[in-house]
Amino acid sequence: MLTNIMYVTVRVTDQDRALKFYTEGLGLQKRVDFPGPEGRFLTVGVGDGPVEIILWSPGEVGKQPAGGLASLFLESDDLRKDVAMFRGRGVTFDRPEPEDYRSY
Repeated sequence: MLTNIMYVTVRVTDQDRALKFYTEGLGLQKRVDFPGPEGRFLTVGVGDGPVEIILWSPGEVGKQPAGGLASLFLESDDLRKDVAMFRGRGVTFDRPEPEDYRSY
């Protein structure tokens, strides 16, 4: 069962500059900074709040995030079970298995 909205994507032209603005300017906390194969996965959030903002720079790898101009990430209490259920309903995914970014 879906339990939470995890991420909202904000497109930025410079991730380091955006990180400085969101952390030093707005006081958010850096949460995830993962150099993934499709570009740097960088998030910030408010305190221990559940929603994180992805600071996405498609120019770094010449691609848009999965889903086009924006992405929505959802949290689940049993992600693999939910993915199997969604596939059974006809939902398609661009990856064969879900990825757990929280472990990084």
